[in-house]
Amino acid sequence: MKTLIGIPTLNEKLNVKIIYSKIRKFDKKSDILFFDDNSKDGTIEEIKKIISKDNKVFLKKRSNKLGIGSAHKEIIKYSFKKQYYILITMDADGTHDPKYMSKMLKKIKSSDVVITNRFYYPDSIKSWPLIRKAITYTRHFLINFLLSINFDTSGAYRVYKLKKIKLIDLMKAKHNGYSFFWESIYILSKNNYKIIEIP
Repeated sequence: MKTLIGIPTLNEKLNVKIIYSKIRKFDKKSDILFFDDNSKDGTIEEIKKIISKDNKVFLKKRSNKLGIGSAHKEIIKYSFKKQYYILITMDADGTHDPKYMSKMLKKIKSSDVVITNRFYYPDSIKSWPLIRKAITYTRHFLINFLLSINFDTSGAYRVYKLKKIKLIDLMKAKHNGYSFFWESIYILSKNNYKIIEIP
């Protein structure tokens, strides 16, 4: 399966080499796209060093920061344009561990979208600061209650089966910021796409 791993970046100089190395530890074949929103800290130069050694790594740049949701939309559109079968999205900051990719790719065989859930286990986020935990739990409860969906919708670590999903449905998510993540899952669920979660 032709697979793309899409990673938005903004001032991630210290992290791009780390996330790249972790990905290649588990996956040596997939293409990787770094999508940068005009980093000023040398992130782009670090990505170019990686590209010089790995011809399956690519870089797309924008002139300024236009929102994390917008970056994901551009990655999704790129993956459709290049006719990838599978798209994996993850953050560059190390919060999304590539070791879970193999499990997610197994799950995508019987689904259309695979997402991660931080609430399967009570102690999943026990090490987080209290204020972050409070915000996360409150947001999770409100989104699920107000939208009548039962997913952890705010995560960016996802796998999309592009041959089953229509681009027009993903682009119905209008928000360009963080809201894109729960808006897109709401739209996909209401359009009867099969969504599976892993812890």
